[in-house]
Amino acid sequence: MNLQDLNQKYDKLQIKYGAKNLDSIYNGGCIDNPDICFVFMNPTGRNIASSKTWKGLKAPWIGTKNIWDLFDKLELIDKEIYIKIKNIKGSEWTEEFAEDVYDNAKKHRFFITNLGKCTQIDARSLPDSVYLKYLKLLEYEFEIINPKVIILFGNQVSSIVLNEKISVSKSRKKCYQKNINGKNYKFYPVFYPVGNGRFNIDKSIEDIKWIIKTELEKEKCCKN
Repeated sequence: MNLQDLNQKYDKLQIKYGAKNLDSIYNGGCIDNPDICFVFMNPTGRNIASSKTWKGLKAPWIGTKNIWDLFDKLELIDKEIYIKIKNIKGSEWTEEFAEDVYDNAKKHRFFITNLGKCTQIDARSLPDSVYLKYLKLLEYEFEIINPKVIILFGNQVSSIVLNEKISVSKSRKKCYQKNINGKNYKFYPVFYPVGNGRFNIDKSIEDIKWIIKTELEKEKCCKN
């Protein structure tokens, strides 16, 4: 199974659990052993790639602004790209610019996905039962891309993926391991950094910087 095969499955689940007039949003970025895989909740209609007229990448956060503040602070996006994101309207994103943004994500070796791929009209909360329909498919994503570290945003996503009750505030900088088809993956629950969680973005940045220093820079030193 590859990512394109998964997309077909996500499209079927969109019909059941998402807005009928919107498309699924899949994932994007580095798909070859990325340093970090970022896992958010589910997309909304604010992502202009969810429009059925959009023929480009169906990747997270296209046409939005706030989440890119996080990646800028983490130095995971070139300043030129970030400035353009902040200076244009969401509706002014083109399919070509979306490609540029996600090519930049590949350059910085990170991958962005959502637990649920079912696009909603707005930021309504989804029950655990819906997210659980996507869990096995998300685990296939992990197997395909083979990330070094996986960041789980928020209590709900963290609890579902790790199959235990997680309070992010009590799990800061704590590594959880989960075995998926014989391979152990490293997971870190982190505060959700946008929407109602915007006031926690500084904590998210602090924790992710620590994770990068602890997990990734340590690995580079060992190789050298």
